[in-house]
Amino acid sequence: MSNQIISAENNITRKDFWKTFWRSFTLLNSFNFERMEGLGYLYAIMPELKKIYKDDEEKLKAAYHRHLEAFNMTIAPAPFVMGISIAMEEQAKDDPDFDTSSINAVKVSLMGPLSGIGDTFFWGIFRVIACSIGVSFAKQGNVLAPFIMLFLFNTPAFLTRWYGLNLGYRSGSKILDEFQKSGKMQLFTYCAGIVGVMAVGCMVASQINIVSPLAFSIAGQKIIIQDYLDQIMPKLLPLLVTVGVYAAIKKHINVTKIIASIVVIGFILGVFGIVGMGA
Repeated sequence: MSNQIISAENNITRKDFWKTFWRSFTLLNSFNFERMEGLGYLYAIMPELKKIYKDDEEKLKAAYHRHLEAFNMTIAPAPFVMGISIAMEEQAKDDPDFDTSSINAVKVSLMGPLSGIGDTFFWGIFRVIACSIGVSFAKQGNVLAPFIMLFLFNTPAFLTRWYGLNLGYRSGSKILDEFQKSGKMQLFTYCAGIVGVMAVGCMVASQINIVSPLAFSIAGQKIIIQDYLDQIMPKLLPLLVTVGVYAAIKKHINVTKIIASIVVIGFILGVFGIVGMGA
């Protein structure tokens, strides 16, 4: 592991940043409803704080208390905020007039926009795509399916954590200010949302195979219901089921009840030959 110097004044090295990188995975380990991810956040940046305030125990304690404050955001981009906090703590040490309350103010101001981006990409796009590809391999009986899914999801997450930490330390606040003032943040989030919806739509169409085997004859002509449904809209039944489940979730119906309802309704409709699973 490289011991390259990142901050000569405080002897912060790349090894310290690697410690913060790995510790960032504990953000949710100590989640509570009072401080949420606050304890994990402090634990992650402790290696740098100890070096910054190595000669002043009182200021070190004050820094610990600062970063125990409530913090909550999507995990992957959180190290970006950590990098900014480390840089601001270095400024606080060097400037006696520095307003230390601004450190938490910056953290709070970043929770919303970065969570919006993080949720859109990691929960709305990367997770859906990774699970979709993983399920496709699993349906073929490939034993590597779960590893493929984990690799596809975690690769962008790992890269975002590491490079976000470094970018946040060097120029994070400046970049975000420019994004906010130029309006690019809203455009970026909007476009990412479109990509996320497209990914969900593709997964519904490719992975939910619900068809109607109903068929009957009129005047000697065989009528197949699924053919008419496909003419109205291909994959109409999977779409209706997905929209129905989504509506139930929006109404805060218990997920266990939703799953049980799907099993019972699916069983009844299958027994009577009304719906079935497609090829």
